Amino acid sequence: MVNGTNSCSGRVEVFFDGQWGTVCDDGWDQSDAAVVCREMGCGDVIEAKSGAYFGQGSGLVWLSDLQCGSYSTLRNCNSKGWGQNSCGHEKDAGVACQLNIRLVNGISSCSGRVEVFRDGQWGTVFDDGWDLTDAAVVCREMGCGDAIEAIGGAYFGQGAGQIFMGSVNCVGNETILSACESRRTGMYDHSKDAGVICDPSLRLINGHNPCFGRVEVLYNGIWGTVCDNGWDLSDAAAVCREMGCGDVIEAKSAAHFGQGSGPVWISDLQCSDTDSRLRDCKSGGWGRGTCGHEKDAGVICKDNVRLVSSTNSCYGRVEVLRAGQWGTVCDDGWDASDAAVVCRQLGCGTVLEVKNAAYFGKGSGTVWMNNVNCFGNETTLMSCSYNATPNRCDHEKDAGVICGSVKVLLRVEVKTTLGVDPNTAGIINKLSEEIGKKLQINGTFSLKTQNDGNIFHKRIGAAP
Repeated sequence: MVNGTNSCSGRVEVFFDGQWGTVCDDGWDQSDAAVVCREMGCGDVIEAKSGAYFGQGSGLVWLSDLQCGSYSTLRNCNSKGWGQNSCGHEKDAGVACQLNIRLVNGISSCSGRVEVFRDGQWGTVFDDGWDLTDAAVVCREMGCGDAIEAIGGAYFGQGAGQIFMGSVNCVGNETILSACESRRTGMYDHSKDAGVICDPSLRLINGHNPCFGRVEVLYNGIWGTVCDNGWDLSDAAAVCREMGCGDVIEAKSAAHFGQGSGPVWISDLQCSDTDSRLRDCKSGGWGRGTCGHEKDAGVICKDNVRLVSSTNSCYGRVEVLRAGQWGTVCDDGWDASDAAVVCRQLGCGTVLEVKNAAYFGKGSGTVWMNNVNCFGNETTLMSCSYNATPNRCDHEKDAGVICGSVKVLLRVEVKTTLGVDPNTAGIINKLSEEIGKKLQINGTFSLKTQNDGNIFHKRIGAAP
């Protein structure tokens, strides 16, 4: 399958007589598509796609008018014969199959605990030998970007059911995790469930925080935009879910967040409430629209961080949204670098004070994050290193922060008998600048003298 959004979707291509070719959509239906899903090691068929939904192929159109039943491979199905048709590539057939893998409890659809589907049930992967090469295969299968981190120790919480895979050893070029060497095991507990963080294939650009902006998607290794034809709250809500943000506030059109560049990848989206990712939604196909960037779609979502129990939105108890539920942050290791990221994410200026020990009152629900360790330059709290194992802390240790902007105005008064001359003014200027440096202030100055004595006044003003 080629040009799909993950390893289990795309244009159907078959290899015959030494060359790859496509399948004509004449008579193409769910039964035919189901055979492709089985042959590819994917789950059940979701939809049979026609009209070159995944783009036009090249070479010969090998098969048409397929009549598949319970066959295990497409080449065993009845058809008109190899190369016996008059179809063009505008009729190339495609398929969308269910994945036999999912990521659970992550901050977005491209991070979380790795779970695989076997024998009619979901189970986990043991982290023995789990590394970045294995994680990269998961990211590829999920249609996400590159693997950023392979994580063990039930970082995203402990799963349930069987542990289906252990000692996973991928070469790195596999398209699905089940193709990697592994052993099936049920002897371990879920304290060592494997997880992964992938580079997302969706981003929001030009907003003032990570949950606002122009919608851009990564397809075939290239970032592009979404056309606003048919763009509505249901489509925007799928973006908010995929980004790990809160509920959708508004669907924006007409390049509200500025015009993008590159391809306009998709248009005429029809997302449902069950679509967790934009690429899972029905659309007019990838790269097939005629929109220009003046119609780039955008979205405003509620943030996945909030400050609670205060009269001001820029100070309070820190709460984060994960798995659709709001929870708190433990104050173990909570410091100014961590708090600064929250202030920046919420557009609240700089951190004024770090608060611990449920200063703003005890929260409720899950304690989602503890041992947070931010460098301080991150744009979101979820981008920082942290321990995600829930409820290691009680709510009496809920973290908080006071954010805001500080305005500083100093008056430096120097009495001198040197008289008023350029040399004296230079001395006063230098003194004031040194004071400003000590206080980390960039000075804006005014120098005056009083008539009743040689008193110089220096005002140093600053605002962050």
